[in-house]
Amino acid sequence: MADQWKRTALLVIDMQRDFIDEHSVFAVPGASTIIPSVSTAVEIARNRGLFIIWVVREHDGEGRDVERFRRHYYGNGKPNPLVKGSKGAELVQGLEIKEGEYKLVKTRFSAFFNTNLRSLLQGAGITDLVVCGVQTPNCIRQTVFDAVALDYHSITLLYDATAAATPKVHHDNITDMVNVGVEVKRVDEWGESDSEA
Repeated sequence: MADQWKRTALLVIDMQRDFIDEHSVFAVPGASTIIPSVSTAVEIARNRGLFIIWVVREHDGEGRDVERFRRHYYGNGKPNPLVKGSKGAELVQGLEIKEGEYKLVKTRFSAFFNTNLRSLLQGAGITDLVVCGVQTPNCIRQTVFDAVALDYHSITLLYDATAAATPKVHHDNITDMVNVGVEVKRVDEWGESDSEA
């Protein structure tokens, strides 16, 4: 059991103010409702000794490293969401990175795209992933599908610790992930799990 958790990492994706605050141009409606579940998942992971990776977006103030379709939000006098060092790029209140945990910065949907995530996981001996955060059809889905393509042994998505713009979008994307072998659990189910990641 303890060996299993040593091979498992929790990816907490994009739980930042600009994705949660309803006044942000990048806000995910209803995302604030998953904060307690994400917090519980993090505590379970800490108690089990999992490697916790906080995946965040941080962008240049001019938007030079942002997807083309979002560049109109950046520049002088514009909202400039998720700019490195800004309040909006911070984790939401109630979540914090603790010593021994890792902050991974990305600029695209997938946590694997143009980052060191794969080599970081390999170096730590990680074969199994647990995923939570926002939002289901974008960063969650693309990270999960990349993990599937990279042959991680097991990938667990925490259903009530992920969110999308609507319940239907959330459910439909989770159905797609289940169809490629991703296991879906509620946080409480995962917390009671004795032998699976």
